[in-house]
Amino acid sequence: AAPARAAFENPGGMWMPEQLTAQLDTLRSLGLEIDPRELTDPSSSVLQSIVSLGGCSASFVSEEGLVVTNHHCATGALQYNSTPSENLLRDGYLAKSRGDERWSGPSARVYVTQAMRDVTADVRNGIDAITDPAARARKVEDRQKELVAACEKGRPGLRCNVQSFFGGGQFRLIEQLEIRDVRLVFAPHDGVGNFGGEIDNWRWPRQSGDFTFLRAYVGKDGKPADYSPSNVPFRSKHHLKLASKPLAKGDLVFVAGYPGRTNRLRTAMEVQDALRWRYPRSIQFFAENLELLERLGKESPEIAIKGNSLVRGFGNYFTHFKGVVEGLEKGGLAAAKARADEELVAWVNAEPARKAKYGDVFPRMAALLAEVKKTRAADEAYREMRRTTALAGGALNIVRMAEERPKADAARDAEYQERNWARREQEEQSRQKRYDRRLDKALFKLALQPAARLSDGSRPPVLTAVLGEGPVTDARIDAALDALYGSTKLEDAATRVKLLKTASLAELKKSKDPFVALRLRLREVARAVRQREEALEGELLLLQPRYVAMIAEATAKPLAPDANGTLRITYGTVRGYRPQDSAPVYEPFTKLFHQGIILGEDG
Repeated sequence: AAPARAAFENPGGMWMPEQLTAQLDTLRSLGLEIDPRELTDPSSSVLQSIVSLGGCSASFVSEEGLVVTNHHCATGALQYNSTPSENLLRDGYLAKSRGDERWSGPSARVYVTQAMRDVTADVRNGIDAITDPAARARKVEDRQKELVAACEKGRPGLRCNVQSFFGGGQFRLIEQLEIRDVRLVFAPHDGVGNFGGEIDNWRWPRQSGDFTFLRAYVGKDGKPADYSPSNVPFRSKHHLKLASKPLAKGDLVFVAGYPGRTNRLRTAMEVQDALRWRYPRSIQFFAENLELLERLGKESPEIAIKGNSLVRGFGNYFTHFKGVVEGLEKGGLAAAKARADEELVAWVNAEPARKAKYGDVFPRMAALLAEVKKTRAADEAYREMRRTTALAGGALNIVRMAEERPKADAARDAEYQERNWARREQEEQSRQKRYDRRLDKALFKLALQPAARLSDGSRPPVLTAVLGEGPVTDARIDAALDALYGSTKLEDAATRVKLLKTASLAELKKSKDPFVALRLRLREVARAVRQREEALEGELLLLQPRYVAMIAEATAKPLAPDANGTLRITYGTVRGYRPQDSAPVYEPFTKLFHQGIILGEDG
């Protein structure tokens, strides 16, 4: 296999396991020795060892539920267990016995994929005939909810979800074991686990010890259970083992995991729009929030701990988006994407049948993007306030539950169906560990700044809901926030959970709590945003699959779907690389050099 490995050029691609079936000849030519089914079946011994933490990849590395993941993926567990006098985020942690392993909190999860099957026909059949885009999106959501309900019925401990692939052209039903008791075993000092910060996190080669060990626990019957001191380590059927010999140049290697989101299968016009609007806005948003968090953290060790998960998350995105912009502009990826779409248009126009099949895709995508631009600044102002402000998020949950609870479960918004009620409660409990009035208030004020910078003609409704009519000044924002935080009862987690579980919409309308009142004032804003999102999704359900099909037909090459948090595999051979033609080659292995010191007679 050595000659094939030397000649192999990795085309890229985070493949669904099933897609590797068509690539087995290539893998065998590169020297694959294990049973190919180990890479194509989610229930195989290899892929069962790879798990998700609900946003991060991890791996079982012992038969007693020991899990290894990245250091930043355990920020929540470290933050949940930290205090100013015992700062695990800074100092790390080592459990010297099983009894010392710390609970990672009510929201911590380990997901083990059990099965994945194609349900495209169940979801998409007949949707082309639905003329109203919003109704089309609702029909798809209803079918997804039906599939999930049938999958989970009578199977406690199993979490099912339906994910879209190739722009909504395909759908898969994914079954996962949901382990709800996760504990912290070992994390190195921050100076080791996060050495180099987010800059090094996105660069290679790296010099950090970016790892942490967790352990999955279940009830004594071996089934997933909520946290209890009497729970026992999960007996994983499969786990990864240390290699018996070191890697060498040219070796065939695989990476399996649950990558978050990519947008490679987007049109050039969408890429350009993101480059000119979304990425700059996001970079500014994260930069401002990071500056605020750093300043507040220096003023208070407690705020530094409670804001750490935001610092790590915002820092991750900030560095990532800056790198994306650099790659799109300086790296020429945006120009290459534009050329690729120009070639696609020429390919479509070269044949009448292709023009009839695909000719309207680009014009309709352009019209759709123009429509989104009309309201996106105001919509994004609402989303930023919702996702950065803890009490605004808590009030949202309370009001949305009051809206959805009276409905039949199948008619509820998917996020507020009964299967997610316990999660909503756990979200509020976890939120408390991150809450500090000074921090939340400052983040709320900062979230209003982009809205305040817009012209009066496009003043976002969220700004009016907070300030009322009149000029937007720092003094008015401060006064409005003082009033909100000064008399709210939602700072107490038990109060939020009680309202979440029992409050009716009529009761909330009588509430004097200022955050509840704000949330009620924003109901129409939220509904309008959801309706626009629904209509956009419905349009894209028809357009994006056709764009992807156009690429696949024109290139006649295997196509990997964009990452979406589901199990994927990529592979290649071990080799160095150079980031630019003029740069030196980075070798694939790190070497440690020791320089001897010769001492003279003086010692």
